[in-house]
Amino acid sequence: MISDDIGDPGSQIGTTRLPALAALRCFEAAARFESFSRAADALNLTHGAVSRAVRLIEDDLGVALFDRRNRRVFLTQPGRKLAQAVREGFGLVEAAVRDIRSEARAPALVVSCEPTLLMRWLIPRLPDFQRRHPDLAIHLVAGGGPVMLGRGIDLAIRRDDFVPPEGTHAVPLFRERIGPVCRADKIASSFDHLDAGGSALLRRDAVLLHTRTRPDAWETWMRLTDRRVPGQRSQSFEHFYISLQAATAGIGVAIGPWQLVRDEIDSGILAAPLGFVEDGSTYHLLSPAAIGMHGPQALLRDWLLAAAI
Repeated sequence: MISDDIGDPGSQIGTTRLPALAALRCFEAAARFESFSRAADALNLTHGAVSRAVRLIEDDLGVALFDRRNRRVFLTQPGRKLAQAVREGFGLVEAAVRDIRSEARAPALVVSCEPTLLMRWLIPRLPDFQRRHPDLAIHLVAGGGPVMLGRGIDLAIRRDDFVPPEGTHAVPLFRERIGPVCRADKIASSFDHLDAGGSALLRRDAVLLHTRTRPDAWETWMRLTDRRVPGQRSQSFEHFYISLQAATAGIGVAIGPWQLVRDEIDSGILAAPLGFVEDGSTYHLLSPAAIGMHGPQALLRDWLLAAAI
C-alpha cells in the first residue's frame, strides 16, 4: 500500500498544510493593491472570487489578514507578514520558470570572435565546454572590430581597441601579453648569445615576421621592453594568424600574444626566449546587457573566465 504521507518527516513541507495556490495568488494581488476590486481586475476575476479566496485563507489560518473599513481593506500585521513571504515565494518560482523555459527553448548561442583568437584559442578549447554542457549549442562567427549585438549576434569577444556602442556590457577575460616567438628547433637561427641580464638576443639576420592587421606589433614590443631589434630581414603577411603560422613553420620570428601561442609553447612546438609583456590591452566578452548568474550566457562567461587562466 502506498502511504498518503509523502513528505520528509524532518521537513516542514511534509507537516505544514499550505493554502491553495490559487487562493494565495488572489491574496497576493489583493495585498499588493490593498483593494479586492483592483486585484480582481488584475487577475481577470470577480470581486467576489477574490474576496472568497482571501476569506478561505483567513479561515484556514484563524486570523484576519485584512482590516475591512468603509469599503476599503488594509493589511493587518499577519497580513503583511504573509504578503511578504508569498511575494518572495512567487518571485522565486517565476524566476525559476523563466530560466527553465529559456534553457529549454534557447536556440544556439551566437558568439562573434576575432578570427585569430577563434582559431588558435577558442576552438581548441571548445570541446571541453561541449563536454560540460552538451545541451547548449554554440554558433561561432569570425569577426573583428566594432559589433552590433542583438542583430543575430548574442555575444562577442573583442580586444578593447575600439569604443563599443553605448549600453554594451563588457566582462574582462584576460590581459594581452605579447613577445617574440619562433619554432622551438629554430631558436639558434634567430637568437644567439646572452646579454648582461642573462636574456637571449635576436640575431641580426633573424627574419622578423610582420602582419598588416597588426603593423605596429614589433614597435609596441620594443617600446614596452626598451629593446631595439637589430635585424633588417623581414617578411610581411596579410593576416595576423598567418604570421603566427609562419613562425610555427620556422620561417622567422613573430610577435605572438601568449594566449594565442600558449598551446604550441606547452607542446614544445614554439618557444618564447624573451618571455611576454603586457601591452595594455584587454580582451572582453561583450553583451548587450549585464549577464546574470544563470542561463546559457552565464555558463559560457564562467567557462571563458576559467579557460583564460
